[in-house]
Amino acid sequence: MPLSAPSSLRIRVLRPILGCALVVTCAMPASAQMARDSIDASKPFAAWSNSVHDFRDSLVSMARAQVGTKYVRGGQSPQSGFDCSGLVRYVLGVVRVKVPRTAAEQAVAGAPVERDTMRLLPGDLLTFGKGKRGASHIGIYVGNGRFVHASSVAGRVIESEIARPHSPLIKPWRGARRVLSGNEPTDTTVAHIGGDG
Repeated sequence: MPLSAPSSLRIRVLRPILGCALVVTCAMPASAQMARDSIDASKPFAAWSNSVHDFRDSLVSMARAQVGTKYVRGGQSPQSGFDCSGLVRYVLGVVRVKVPRTAAEQAVAGAPVERDTMRLLPGDLLTFGKGKRGASHIGIYVGNGRFVHASSVAGRVIESEIARPHSPLIKPWRGARRVLSGNEPTDTTVAHIGGDG
């Protein structure tokens, strides 16, 4: 019996997340798993902290799973392709965080983060643009000075270094926004919209 489109999409979306979770769990020795449980029991916020890290790791896995998907202006899905803001909206939507549609709107969602890779967290949004026009490109920070974005120049979703060589085709890094507070188990609409880009 063929799967319906929503079921098929759900399986395609959840497979990378579940695979990562299984690999991490299986790779951890049983003694380390038991030690982690005893640490969690003695520290009441340890479980919450671990779930926040797991959540961000899942988001990074989902963003990286889209690498190679074709760039399509206005695209919002793996099947039809992505533009930069469509990719951000899709990845965050999978983990039930709602953001506006365009790069300019997403660039003022959430809270500003200092433009310093030491302060960034996986899942933060990175904004790019030239001159006074504001942000015209956006990507998802995945850690270690890297981000995933739908590149019109490359024609597909790619992972890049933030510190890229200067080129007239590459928009400079303008800033970062934090749209994940760390406790997104249910549908969340980014509450703070506006601010100082």
